[in-house]
Amino acid sequence: MDRRTFFRKGLGASVIVGAAFAGKYQNLFAAPYEESDLPFDLVAVKGGEPDVMLKKGMEAFGGIGKFVKKGQKVVIKPNIGWDVTPERGGNTNPKLVAEIVRYCRTAGASEVYVFDHTCDNWQRCYKNSGIESAVKDSGGKIVPGHTEGYYHEISIPHGKSITSAKEHELLLSSDVFINVPVLKHHGGARLTITMKNMMGNVWDRGIWHRNDLHQCIADYATYRKPTLNIVDAYYVMKQNGPRGVSVEDVVTMKSLLISTDMVAIDTASAKLFGMDPADVRYIQIAADQKVGRMDLENLRIKRLNV
Repeated sequence: MDRRTFFRKGLGASVIVGAAFAGKYQNLFAAPYEESDLPFDLVAVKGGEPDVMLKKGMEAFGGIGKFVKKGQKVVIKPNIGWDVTPERGGNTNPKLVAEIVRYCRTAGASEVYVFDHTCDNWQRCYKNSGIESAVKDSGGKIVPGHTEGYYHEISIPHGKSITSAKEHELLLSSDVFINVPVLKHHGGARLTITMKNMMGNVWDRGIWHRNDLHQCIADYATYRKPTLNIVDAYYVMKQNGPRGVSVEDVVTMKSLLISTDMVAIDTASAKLFGMDPADVRYIQIAADQKVGRMDLENLRIKRLNV
């Protein structure tokens, strides 16, 4: 079997499994609650373009004005870690990032910044992901994170494997932090979702990889809790993450999840991906450390179709 055939067959199998798994847990995204039951704990949207799904999802949450106030400084943290184009699924969709920036500007934010501590060359990542131009065109400011001087020491008092880190200075001075990962496979952490995406907030990630990656992800989540989490599941990398090999690693799922609870949204995202959340160890650890909740059956969840 040649390499291309292997990937095609492997991906096909993962899609079948994922579809079956999503069907099994479809009731998690049911809509048993009336609008009077706001606020929802989690909103899941599927079937549209990123900007359209964001509009539907934010309306269900009561609008961006619930999270961003006039005059506030907003920091948006997508995944821009890889020098790949949007359809490869390695980075957050630029259409989604642009629309979030527009929403924040409309809400009256004084400044809207976007950054990531990239893995590939930062200039190429920013450009080829499409995110740099998307941010600028929508009225935001894109900021680098490639040198240690941008990062400052913080304490993680509830950490077990890590008790300190150097965090990007934008986060230390922000009023609002919006975390916008792309849902994808990850060779070390099993999945990249909201908590894993925050590794791009800090300077030295090598320490995390050397000291129980899953525990470190959960430790940092005890310190840094975003104002809002928006999971991009439009192009989903099902294998060979976090960078991917080709478009054959990617499934177009056209989905979006929104929540203020990182554990809840990571739990739901894992199930959407087709993976048991219990197999993504940092999710369970974070739940045990009271970062958020895994018991989706007891949460108010809104499902929307575009």
